[in-house]
Amino acid sequence: MVDLKSQYIKIKDQIDTAVIQTIESTSFINGPVVKEFSDSLAEYLDVKHVIPCANGTDALQIALMALSLKPGDEVICPSFTYVATAEVISLLGLTPVMTDVDPDTFNITAELIKPLITSNTKAIVPVHLYGQSCDMEEIMDLAKEFDLYVIEDNAQAIGAKYTFSDGSVKNTGTIGHIGTTSFFPAKNLGCYGDGGAMFTNDDEIAKNLRMIANHGQNMRYYHKVIGCNSRLDSIQAAILKIKLNHLDGYSASRNKMAEEYDQNFSKIPELSIPKRQYNSTHVFHQYTLKIKSELRSKLIDHLEANNIPVMIYYPVPLYKQEAFGNYVVDGFNIKNVEELCNTVFSLPIHSEIENSSQDFIIQKVKDFFNNN
Repeated sequence: MVDLKSQYIKIKDQIDTAVIQTIESTSFINGPVVKEFSDSLAEYLDVKHVIPCANGTDALQIALMALSLKPGDEVICPSFTYVATAEVISLLGLTPVMTDVDPDTFNITAELIKPLITSNTKAIVPVHLYGQSCDMEEIMDLAKEFDLYVIEDNAQAIGAKYTFSDGSVKNTGTIGHIGTTSFFPAKNLGCYGDGGAMFTNDDEIAKNLRMIANHGQNMRYYHKVIGCNSRLDSIQAAILKIKLNHLDGYSASRNKMAEEYDQNFSKIPELSIPKRQYNSTHVFHQYTLKIKSELRSKLIDHLEANNIPVMIYYPVPLYKQEAFGNYVVDGFNIKNVEELCNTVFSLPIHSEIENSSQDFIIQKVKDFFNNN
């Protein structure tokens, strides 16, 4: 699905030099390069504070911890996303309230969120799924109306830009009270291990995020709150500092692949190509199509028989996962998510176009529909 080897080879000399320099410095934890990367990412995103941490799940958890929510408080999140989004809500004794998503953009909307708001609702976690922004202006207006926090799960959309109705533009992850991301290797900006970060323009929230991520201490050996130990190590920061310089190029390559897929698959009636949100750019963390449910497994078998990787993100709604059984009532059903779980599939898309075998993939998809 992602050609990390070819991506590495292109920047091998830069990466190897950065890693060796970090090892020679012996500053493995919270070394100078961690701050250098954080500052570079803050400049790229045009955000006041970037707080690195150990992974994207920690970023979400620490973000929630920084808001001083209480057990039983409700947090609205999509039910069509990776488990981490709702997992951390439950882990902290909060109540995940799972909502439907738009069937075309795959993202939550203010219209879907509003009916779920109660007196116990304290926060919303929009996920910018597959690489484009939720309609954040409407979500932020709703949050302001009901005095709610907004934590953006930006793990799949770093580098995407959202345009407001007044023409102003912001990077995803910098619009809500806190933004979070993951640097898992397969992400658009990925390291060679685990890593994550949180973003905010709020000085007080930033102070809390840093403190919680560092054992709850604001001064060494003086622990103000219960925190955790979540750090981005220096070697990963050195790698990310190099790769950040290439992020826009990676996004452009992914868009080029997406456009080629679009041109070919838009002509196949049984397929629905990804819809672009009119006020967001797309960085295509995934290229996700919809197909009639009765054809999906047959197409996947056909592609896999030709050694073409295919993924379903996500085959089971969060509310049907056994882990979340305590949060839903019998018969709970969200129609758009149910349909998407049965109809979506994702094809390889990445930054190394010349090694993508895209023409082969396209031809094999066409062959399937020509013969069925």
